[in-house]
Parts: sequence; C-alpha cells; structure tokens
Amino acid sequence: MLRDTTEVTCTPEAIFQFFEDMESHYLQWHPDHKLFRWVTGRSLAVGNVFYFEEVIAGKLLKKNVIFTRIEAHSHIEFAPTFWLMRLFLPRLLFRIEAAAPKVCRFVAEIHLRMGPLAARLNKRQLNAVREHMRLEGVNLKRIVENQVQSNYASIGA
Repeated sequence: MLRDTTEVTCTPEAIFQFFEDMESHYLQWHPDHKLFRWVTGRSLAVGNVFYFEEVIAGKLLKKNVIFTRIEAHSHIEFAPTFWLMRLFLPRLLFRIEAAAPKVCRFVAEIHLRMGPLAARLNKRQLNAVREHMRLEGVNLKRIVENQVQSNYASIGA
C-alpha cells in the first residue's frame, strides 16, 4: 500500500467539498493532472463513475473509476471499473480525520496487489506515484486553506 498524510487547517466538510467540486479543482490540484470528467452522476455517491488522466513517471495514465464507498466528510473510496485492473489495484481511498480543533488529517491510500519482486521491478514508478501523492497533499492543503480564508474574509467583510 502507498500512503500519504497531510495536515490541513480546515473542517472535514471543506476537504469533502473540494472533492465534490473536483471538476473545478482537478487541473490546479497537480501540474501533471490533464483531464477530469464525470461519466455517470456528478457527485460523490456510490456507483458514480468518473474518468481522469494524469502523467506519472512520464506516462499518461487514463482511468475510469467507480465510487465504492462514501461516508460524508470522512471517507471516499473508489476502484477501477475494469475488472482486470482491479486485480492489481483493488481500491484507492481518501480519508479525512479530525486531528485537532479546526485541523484535519487528509490521508490518501493506494492499495496494490504485487509481490516483492514486482515492487522491486517497479520501484521507479512506485516512487513517482509516492511523489505525486505527496504533491497532491501539499496542493490540496494550499487550495482548501486558501478557500477557507477567502470564505472567512467574505463573511467578515
């Protein structure tokens, strides 16, 4: 499993809303994100499908995924729609955990099925995925915290 954790000064609702508005955020979330679109549905709901493209380790990846578990403000889980891909990549998830008052822990996980030999042979690609996940966490923090500050300023104005 690959995991990245980022602390964000916000409420769990703010991070969840970031994902509800993914069409607006996908390209600014990471410089290697190329395309996001809803295939079925247009929200975080079990059964909805979305398509995305991103570049990792110099390769353009294109994926259709389906939401398999959604818990409002705390858990977003999805998996590839193609059954063969699910054998190697059974699930991806984002968890939002309250860490302190007005601070959340954003956890991204990619669950992979591969043995030690495959992990060793794919070390460069796995390291590129880890770095991609790290930068997504950093950018999510920046985007969400800026939105929270902007919302706070507009309320106080």
